[in-house]
Amino acid sequence: MLRTLQISENKLVESNGYNANIFVYIAPTDAERKYLVDNLKIDEHTLNSTLDPDEPSRLEFEPEHIAMIFKRPRHYAPQDEFLFKALSVGLFMFSDRLVIILADDMPLFDGKIFNKVTSLQDITLKLIFRAILHFVEHLRGINRISNELEEQVNVSLENKYLLNMFTLEKSLVYYLNAIHSNAVLISRLKTYSAKIGFTTENLEFLDDMSIENNQCLAQTEIFSQVLASMMDARASIINNNMNMLIKNLTIINVIFLPLNLIASIGGMSEFSVITGHHNWKIAYGLLTLAMIAIGWITVILLEIFMPGTRRR
Repeated sequence: MLRTLQISENKLVESNGYNANIFVYIAPTDAERKYLVDNLKIDEHTLNSTLDPDEPSRLEFEPEHIAMIFKRPRHYAPQDEFLFKALSVGLFMFSDRLVIILADDMPLFDGKIFNKVTSLQDITLKLIFRAILHFVEHLRGINRISNELEEQVNVSLENKYLLNMFTLEKSLVYYLNAIHSNAVLISRLKTYSAKIGFTTENLEFLDDMSIENNQCLAQTEIFSQVLASMMDARASIINNNMNMLIKNLTIINVIFLPLNLIASIGGMSEFSVITGHHNWKIAYGLLTLAMIAIGWITVILLEIFMPGTRRR
């Protein structure tokens, strides 16, 4: 799918294609790929890299254009089940146009920063900056989800919530790699700023963008480390709770095992003869007293050999 825009009065507006200088290709078809490779001389390998979510950010200089790939969070959907991933976006800057290629449809020009644009270089930097802000927004969402899952893990012995936290931890690893990759791209943009044609205002914005990306990177590292530490702690707590549950059940079995034995003997028709009492009321009274005495003795022995049993 192709979307065309143009810069008019320092704003981005939809164009009919004739006056367009910004071309957005969303999941390009085979015909569109052929046009990009044959007519615009975009390297086919670079074109395929823009559609590969695992491709790192990079900057390349071609004879007729400048090629950039940067990372941006993929749009999250409920069916993703707490898995946040990044995708690649390709920018190809020509002297008279900017070609943007991405695999999935998403809002690219949302936010206040696009209320005033003056050049293709300006749009390029603001697209990368918007991706950084998008990462920050997702990190806040991941933090909220993590807090909710912690509460569920504390009261539940199910593996579902623990697995969800593992998925969040995996997502942070993806984001950490993507944000670090963008940091490398920003560094190269600074190095080749004169060759790209950045103005003084662009360079100042590039410095702000570098600071914002470094803060985002540090925040991601902190969230990743905290979540990893919490995962280890939560797993230990769940194992400890399970061990305590099994231990308590074992104690109950130890207490009632001899009682079950006596109750089984009491169910025999010859029990009155064994006790020496032909009156069943006396015989079963003795049985009940014996069960109570043995149960109490068992509890005392467990307290001696396993201190704190009754408190548990």
